Amino acid sequence: MGPLRTAIALVLWFAAAAAAGGEAGLDSAAPALGRAAARGAEVLNRYHVAQQRQQASLRDTSMDVTIEASLPRLKKAGKLQAQRQIASSGEITYEDSRTEGDKTVIKDVIARYLSAETEASRGLVDMQGNPQSIAITSDNYRFRLKATLNDGAGDVYIFDLTPRKKRLGLFKGELWVDGATGMPVREAGRLVRNPSVFLSRVEFVIEYEIRDGLAVPIRAESSIDTRLVGRAELEIHYSNPSGFPGTQARICALGW
Repeated sequence: MGPLRTAIALVLWFAAAAAAGGEAGLDSAAPALGRAAARGAEVLNRYHVAQQRQQASLRDTSMDVTIEASLPRLKKAGKLQAQRQIASSGEITYEDSRTEGDKTVIKDVIARYLSAETEASRGLVDMQGNPQSIAITSDNYRFRLKATLNDGAGDVYIFDLTPRKKRLGLFKGELWVDGATGMPVREAGRLVRNPSVFLSRVEFVIEYEIRDGLAVPIRAESSIDTRLVGRAELEIHYSNPSGFPGTQARICALGW
C-alpha cells in the first residue's frame, strides 16, 4: 500500500491546489466572434479582477466541512467533520475534527487531503524549488466560450479550458462564471497529466454559491482511478461560513 498512499497523496495535493485557485486572466488571443464572444471576453476580464478581490476577502474566515471518502472495490469508507479555517496569511488549517468509519480511508485518503490542502495554501513549487502557478490564467490556459445559460437569477457563462502545457496540476475541462459578478460557480475537469504510474484518471468538480459578490464553496468531489484498488472517491460539503462579508447568498439553480 506504500506506493498507492504516495500516489493518492500526490493526486489530492494537486486537487487541493486547484481548489485553492488563484487569479484568472483573459486570453489575449480570443477572437472577436460577435456580440456573444465580446460579452464572454468582458466576463473573463471581470473574472480576472474578481479573483484578486476574492483571495483577499476569503482570509480570516472559517466554515464547517464534512468530508466523505471511499474505496468502493474494497468496500471501505470513512468520514470526517471539522472546521476549516483560512488565516490572514492564506494558510488553510482544520480544527475540532471528528471521524468515523474505516481507519485506512481516514488515514490514507482524508488525512492526506487535509495535509495536502494545507501545503498547497502555503504556495506551490516545482522540482527545482521555484514558485509555480496552476491558477486559471491566460498564461496556463486557452479559453473558449462554449455556452451561456440562465439559472433564473442571471446569466452563467461556460468556458472550455485547454491547458497550454501538459503539466502537473493543470486540467482540461470547464469554468462556469456568473456574468453579474465575474465569480466562478463551477469548475470541473480532468488532470492532463497523472502524477503517478499507479493512476489512470483523475477528475474533480467544485461548486460555489455567490455570497455578496464572493464565490463561497459549497461542494467539491474528486474521483481517482487507481491501477491497484480501483476507484478512490472523495466528496466535501461546506456549510456555516463565518467571517465572510455580508450574509446574502445567491445559489445557482441549475440542478448541481
